[in-house]
This record gives sequence, structure tokens and C-alpha cells, in this order.
Amino acid sequence: MRTPAGVECRFYYADYYRGRSRQECRLIARNRASERWRPDLCRTCPVPAILRANACPNMILEARVRRRFGLLRRVVVEAFCTLTKEEVAEPMVGCGHCHEHRPGAAILSLDSD
Repeated sequence: MRTPAGVECRFYYADYYRGRSRQECRLIARNRASERWRPDLCRTCPVPAILRANACPNMILEARVRRRFGLLRRVVVEAFCTLTKEEVAEPMVGCGHCHEHRPGAAILSLDSD
């Protein structure tokens, strides 16, 4: 669904049917330790860019709203790979191991066997 910032995000949900006005980020709603989400956070949220850059089915994202310097509210994202069972340091790139397990990876390999 298209966010208030104008980008597609599969975790954003809005319901305006018959006068309703409900907006939520379902990724942040899963995290109980997060502060409250507001639609203006979509402007600086890194999740849509991560989803466009990395379509790995083994990566699980977790997001929360965190205050910086007591004033600025930002979305902080952490990623975990279910295949390698490790935390992903750079969610835009991925863990670096999942692509090795895809069937077409051997064709694209630069190693000459």
C-alpha cells in the first residue's frame, strides 16, 4: 500500500472505507517496546528502501520508533536471517549467504569449475 510519503510499503495499512480514518504500520505495531507510530514517520522510514533493495525471503525485519536527542523520532530497523540464524548487519545488502542457496546462483558464479 502507498504510504503518506508516496512510496510502496507492504507493512503500511490505511482504512478510509465509509468514513473510517485508520492508519497503521504493522511492522512497528508488532513491537511492543516501540514508541507510538505516527504517519509523519513514513517520510524518513528506511523500510520501503530495504524492501526494494533486498527481496530475500529469509530476512525478517523488526522496527521500532526511537527518540534521538529527546526530540527527534526515527524508525530504527533490525534484520535477522532465518537461514543462517544470525543478525544482519546491513539490511539493504542482506546476510551474504542466502544467495548461495538459490538454484541459479551457480550459473552466475565467477568461479570456473
